[in-house]
Amino acid sequence: MISSFCAIALSAQADESPLTPHTAEYQVNYGSIELGKARYQLPAPQDNLYQYRFDSDVSLLMLWDKRTVISTFSEEGGQLVPMRYIHNRSGTGSDYQEQSAYVLDQKLVHSRYKDERAKFPYTQDLFDPLMVQLQFRLDIMKGSDKLHYKMLKSGEIDEYDFKVVSKERMVLPSGTYETVKIEVVRDNDKRQTFFWMSPKLGYLPVRLTHFEKGSKQLDIQLLNYHYSEPIMAQTDKQTTEQPKVAADTPPQMPPKS
Repeated sequence: MISSFCAIALSAQADESPLTPHTAEYQVNYGSIELGKARYQLPAPQDNLYQYRFDSDVSLLMLWDKRTVISTFSEEGGQLVPMRYIHNRSGTGSDYQEQSAYVLDQKLVHSRYKDERAKFPYTQDLFDPLMVQLQFRLDIMKGSDKLHYKMLKSGEIDEYDFKVVSKERMVLPSGTYETVKIEVVRDNDKRQTFFWMSPKLGYLPVRLTHFEKGSKQLDIQLLNYHYSEPIMAQTDKQTTEQPKVAADTPPQMPPKS
């Protein structure tokens, strides 16, 4: 079933690669309430060493949450190879840090989540929670029929499956985008997560919505984006402004049921 839907993704040629240096800023809402902003940054690599960064700063009444996440990785033939992951969180409640170091020659991952340290075996299908988003974009761009991912997150290894649902035109304040709609596969319908990716923008997500028991809990929308190289024959509407605010967390991986 997934393989037949993946043909949808291939019907539009991407003008950019997911690894083209870029920034993307998002508005994060809880229902109709504005929480704050989030921003992704992928600079140009240095000697095949990439550093992908995510910043967010969101608040609701007296509650606030600020995060910075940095993933360092390399690329080999379309496969991303993790090296180091750092996640710093501050705000209401306990502050914490998560780190992981991938020691490839020993086939080990050293992990620290809050005050807990652990070691995990490294396999080629294991990713960190940030760079896996770029791997997903690379895979769907090339029409992969296996959208299954393992990642080390919060001190444990978890697995996610995705399916392509349809093509859909998404109209947002930042512009109109021709997108591929993706759903997170879960065992029940208590939680539903959908996101829309633009093939013209290297499958950059332009929107994510998360539902709990049928009620929209999270709505994340693209505000603006910037690629370091001009987009040829673009049909999507682009805001030409450089993102102004470094903020935090849109599409991190949604909670697993």
